[in-house]
Amino acid sequence: MLSDHPIRTTIPATDMERAKTFYREKLGLVPSHEAPEGLSYTVGSGSRFVLFPSSGIASGLHTQMAWQVPDISREVAELKARGVVFEEYDTPSFKTIDSIATTKHVKAAWFRDSEGNLIGIAQYLNRDLAWA
Repeated sequence: MLSDHPIRTTIPATDMERAKTFYREKLGLVPSHEAPEGLSYTVGSGSRFVLFPSSGIASGLHTQMAWQVPDISREVAELKARGVVFEEYDTPSFKTIDSIATTKHVKAAWFRDSEGNLIGIAQYLNRDLAWA
């Protein structure tokens, strides 16, 4: 069954060098493995994601990958200091203030990588709802 196996997020990149530079310079990430099929990154406690070459265009209409963090304000400030530009929202569902949206259960922020992928950061306010 699929429930017995790990998953890996895959993120498309039309320009692998540009993407590699963004993830290194803006997010402080270095690939754990490089191959013609893509760049593999290991983060946190063994979580992995892959940037893969793609001729398609990222829709960026939904969050494609997200990190869970203990202090979202600190992470947003650190990323902004590295030049990351965050999305700002003002919708009936939520509004960002200083790039962070706060709901009953979560604080969240979003930015786009160099390829147009929408990346999220989340801080759960209720530990029972946090990811394992």
